[in-house]
Amino acid sequence: MPIFSDKSRNQLDTCHPELQLLFDTVIKTFNCVVIEGHRDEHDQNKAYEMGNSKLKYPKGRHNAMPSMAADVAPYPLDWKDIARFNFFAGYVLGVAERLYATGAMKYKVRWGGDWNSDTILSNENFKDLVHFELRGSP
Repeated sequence: MPIFSDKSRNQLDTCHPELQLLFDTVIKTFNCVVIEGHRDEHDQNKAYEMGNSKLKYPKGRHNAMPSMAADVAPYPLDWKDIARFNFFAGYVLGVAERLYATGAMKYKVRWGGDWNSDTILSNENFKDLVHFELRGSP
């Protein structure tokens, strides 16, 4: 069974408990790496300047403490394998739906590859394939 590295665990620990539950469930059957949880002002504005975020601090979902967003990727990480990112996202969203349906999670999850959650990936202008966030309020 895969387990998180110390670095991934430390990043995930900065996230909302429901994101921790989600990815602690995912890692049991799908190896993944947590790239980032909480972002401070410097890191958020740097992500914005580099084009990795559309929002400046403090408007990003990563900026709350605990973070309402996590950047998570399948492991081993291959940034060119877009199909694998899409497959991983489908798996994560399926796990999230199951946890929500059973009442284990109060939030729904949105993925940065399908911002409007219409399952049509070709109509997205900004793709953040590692981004998962809690939506709305419980």
